[in-house]
This record gives sequence, C-alpha cells and structure tokens, in this order.
Amino acid sequence: MARKTASRLALRREAEAAESQDAPKAKKKRKATRKKATTTRRKAKATERKRLVWGVFSGSLKEEARFPYDQRKEAEEKLEKLLARGKKVYFIQPIKEVITAPAASDEEADTEEG
Repeated sequence: MARKTASRLALRREAEAAESQDAPKAKKKRKATRKKATTTRRKAKATERKRLVWGVFSGSLKEEARFPYDQRKEAEEKLEKLLARGKKVYFIQPIKEVITAPAASDEEADTEEG
C-alpha cells in the first residue's frame, strides 16, 4: 500500500514552530564582527611621453624615411621622389615614438667621475 504524504501546510507549521523555539537562542549569540578589508595601494604608472614623426613607407610596410613632425613638406617631397621612380606604392603615415630620458643614476655617475 502507498503511504499518504503529510500535507505541506502541516509541515510548514512544524518548521515555523521549530524556528520560533530556536529564535531566542539565536538572539543570545553574538554576531561575528568582520574585519575591515585592507586596501592595497598601487603606484600610479608614470605616463610615457611621446613625440610624433612622419614616416614614409613602401607598399610592403618597409620604412623608407623618417622626418620630424614639423618637416612634413620634406616628407612629401621624399614621397614624390619615390613615386616618380617606378610603379611601387608609397605613403606617409604619422608614427608615435616614446621619448626615453636617461636614468638619473647614470647622470649622477657621470658627474662623480668627471
């Protein structure tokens, strides 16, 4: 024979009664205090200084010449000379170069020696 299952309403009442008996005990327990999360401070990265130069490139991306930013006319003249030579494709494109400064320790070593 199959057993009759208890009604959900009766099971719910039993669960609530058990919770109400455990409730006074739960109030007596002290909540665990959380420790503050320590934040790690990271050094901000120094921004890199860059400069813009004009590069004259061939169709196969080979760099043919490089000119400072204020010499665009010279770069265009070089482009015209290369285009006049033959059927190859050449173009001008700006290039961003990172400016590297000499390390301070190298400068100090030079002054101490001299």
